[in-house]
Amino acid sequence: MEGRWGFGVSLALIMATVVLFCLSMRVSEDQYAFLGDVKKMILGISVGEIPQHHHDFDGEKKAKNTLSPDLTTCDVSFPRPDLSIYCCPPKPESEEPFIDFHFPDPSSPLRLRRPAHLADGDYIAKYVKAVSIMKSLPYDDPRSFRRQADLHCIYCTGAYNQKYSDLPLNVHRSWLFFPWHRMMIYFVERILGSLIGDDNFALLFWNWDNPAGMVIPEMFMNGPLVDGDREISHFPPKFVDLYYDIVVEGRGNDEQLKMNMATMYTQMVSGAKTTELFMGCSYKAGEGGDCDGPGTVENAPHNTIHDWVGSGLNPGRENMGSFYSAARDPIFYAHHGNLDRMWEVWRRIHGDRPYNSDIIDPDWLDSYFFFHDEKRQLVRIRIRDVLNITNLRYAYEEVPLPWLTARPTPSVPPKIARELLKLRDLNEPFLRSADFGPHGRTLDTTIRVKVHRPKMHDKISKKQKDYFQEEEVLVVYGIEVKEEKYVKFDVYVNAVDESLMVGPVFREFAGTFVNIPHSFRPVMRRKSNLKLGISELLQDLEADEDESIWVSLIPRGEDCMHVSIDGVRIEYMH
Repeated sequence: MEGRWGFGVSLALIMATVVLFCLSMRVSEDQYAFLGDVKKMILGISVGEIPQHHHDFDGEKKAKNTLSPDLTTCDVSFPRPDLSIYCCPPKPESEEPFIDFHFPDPSSPLRLRRPAHLADGDYIAKYVKAVSIMKSLPYDDPRSFRRQADLHCIYCTGAYNQKYSDLPLNVHRSWLFFPWHRMMIYFVERILGSLIGDDNFALLFWNWDNPAGMVIPEMFMNGPLVDGDREISHFPPKFVDLYYDIVVEGRGNDEQLKMNMATMYTQMVSGAKTTELFMGCSYKAGEGGDCDGPGTVENAPHNTIHDWVGSGLNPGRENMGSFYSAARDPIFYAHHGNLDRMWEVWRRIHGDRPYNSDIIDPDWLDSYFFFHDEKRQLVRIRIRDVLNITNLRYAYEEVPLPWLTARPTPSVPPKIARELLKLRDLNEPFLRSADFGPHGRTLDTTIRVKVHRPKMHDKISKKQKDYFQEEEVLVVYGIEVKEEKYVKFDVYVNAVDESLMVGPVFREFAGTFVNIPHSFRPVMRRKSNLKLGISELLQDLEADEDESIWVSLIPRGEDCMHVSIDGVRIEYMH
């Protein structure tokens, strides 16, 4: 009996030593949460008790509501039916110890991210040197250029399952889009700086929302910053097409500038006045939390620029035009640098609206992902860690925002349009129901439908109403892309002549839906919703007192024949 107690005491001492060691090494809670159970088990054995299996039910429930990857499940990705890609690391990350993210020293200088077209020779030389070293690293080094590119492939094609679920995890087409990509380019920035011994090294951003930066930056046309899989016809001096639809090419730069300014205004200002409209749908863990609803900017200009840069000679417009290969092009990081900047700009220009406070849902804030830092250490980082870029010790150089004043005007004076639309009621065919039935409707041609507005305010209540407290939202729901193809269609309100509706230059343009192929796994094939803010649009069209509006869904390209839509409705967001 005495020997048994001695054995128990020895085990208890060993356990205490392990706990103290873990705490001294600042190991994260996932790695030492089990110690309490182990301690109870050992002590139970030492005194002859039957060990009790212990669960922290509250903690487990909370964890299961939070999105995170299951690092043991990395599998083959299928960007399209005829292509399988293995992006997974050579060693499962589940076998690596990880630490929790810690903010940089708050006294360290801010790293200033500048527009790429203003980079000087000294900076370009540093950038080229850093990328060259990164590209020279072996694949088993997680800091290598290809490993970083494949990280995007893993998270954007559903190679990882969600933790506690066999559902794939995808960081596109939801409110994960902005924070996850911020994390990725943050760690790439730190790796590049470390490789050249410059703690103050900062990435650039491709300033495609400014006329001075609307061509592919010259520095990305030379040396290790070149990618051989780009669309040659889009090389400088051609302006980038933020609205790109594949079908229409050959616009002059002056015409393209107008299109780009109108695109930015709609996607950043009038169509994105609430957090959900800009950030995307609330994607949560498990079967009931699944969603597919990208925010305005993710549709365009994010998706459209990816496709515009990628080569039309490749079946998936690789590299930039397919998510599995996009980060193989060095310009990817400059593109996403500007998208990250757009998040900051949006918060600034819409921050005075009461319904645009930062997301406080803990399921979003506590969602976490894994990245390797500049020391090759695996780091767990949560969304709540990346909401303040000052805490991350970087900032963006202030540049003009010419699109803020690029508010489009109606193609037809509103009073004339009203009379013409009355004639349409009598003389032209249209769908009488905005719900297209159980099988939906194929978008092989323009769909025109009259949509009832459920909340009609009379003139008295309209005067009392603060339009900035409630946003009217047009919802195109049940969008199913039946084959993994690049698909684009536009949405217009009260368009009198649909043949004039080419792009966003007229006020009737409500927004666009853009699909980039991301995975052919059947479990990831889900219907999407497109939500577009239209309160300002209706005021400009003088239709804000009407009981119903005309909605036109116009396909851009023959691949829309693979798209079906369940219907259109109006919602209201506070």
